[in-house]
Amino acid sequence: MGDALLPGDLNAGDVIALPGVNGDLVVRAVRLGQGGFVLTASEPDVAPAADRIITLTAATRVSRRGKASDR
Repeated sequence: MGDALLPGDLNAGDVIALPGVNGDLVVRAVRLGQGGFVLTASEPDVAPAADRIITLTAATRVSRRGKASDR
């Protein structure tokens, strides 16, 4: 398991694991939205057209697996 951190500590290019989501995700963008942090993320090696929008509360713990550039 990677480092535990909060959504506000994420940056584009981070590879993360989220509770309830199978597999790793690459963070494409992070912004503050209504109700929490809004991540644009996708599975590694998937075209940006397959990006997912995920809203996380500030209290959600995220596991960082590394950086996309490390893969």
